[in-house]
Amino acid sequence: MKRADSGFALALAAALACATGMAAMTHARAAAGATDPAAAARPAPSRSEPAASPPRERTGTAETGTSQDYAEVIASYRDSAYQGDPRAQMILGTLYANGQGVRQDYVLALSWFNRSAERGDASAQLNLGDMYASGRGVPRDYAEALRWYRKAADQGFVHAQNSLGLMYHEGRGVPQDDAEAVQWYRKAAERDDVRAQVNLASMYALGLGVARDLVEAYKWYDVAASRYVTSDREGREIAARERDIVAARMTPDQIGRARRLTREWRPQQ
Repeated sequence: MKRADSGFALALAAALACATGMAAMTHARAAAGATDPAAAARPAPSRSEPAASPPRERTGTAETGTSQDYAEVIASYRDSAYQGDPRAQMILGTLYANGQGVRQDYVLALSWFNRSAERGDASAQLNLGDMYASGRGVPRDYAEALRWYRKAADQGFVHAQNSLGLMYHEGRGVPQDDAEAVQWYRKAAERDDVRAQVNLASMYALGLGVARDLVEAYKWYDVAASRYVTSDREGREIAARERDIVAARMTPDQIGRARRLTREWRPQQ
């Protein structure tokens, strides 16, 4: 299965899109089906990994070419972070994790994420889970990652729900349980998380944690292919390719039913 990487930009993008123009992190990873039965045995995608092209390390000075946008972001949020604002703390943690406007420092990122997460910020809880799952800034600890993912997932944070599904599917920090993984994938998929939609489709295609159902697999791959943002061409292509692989094993009537389900599907609020 193809494993997609991600960074820590999700919450920062949501909070500061106007100030920084950053793209949102797709925390949850895309699952792609495999035509080889052995390769398909465990379809879920990876834990969080650094971005394929991590940002250039910066010191926060004009000499290093730090953008005015990041300088303004840091100045605007540092004081609030020290005063205990959880959103500002999460943003500073994201900047340190990515090395944006400051020197990349996972230990400092972990510290800011932890402060924010303890105050209930779901984005920080998700990112803190990623730090523990990947061993960045702290020894790898799947049980601790699971704890923080669950806190964010219980707040309805779809990216954390998908990550929790991955933990159950892979048996990391918890006994392996595909049925439980399917439940978390479904929660996030129904609320329009495309990575969870692909993961759920894979589980239906392979009959893991749920009865094998090619109609449902086709539907979720098709929904995902239609919901990826325009800039994520790779994600759309993966979902469409896996949908077509499933379609090759379906009757025309099954494909017709699956397409009807796709048209009728609406995300839950």
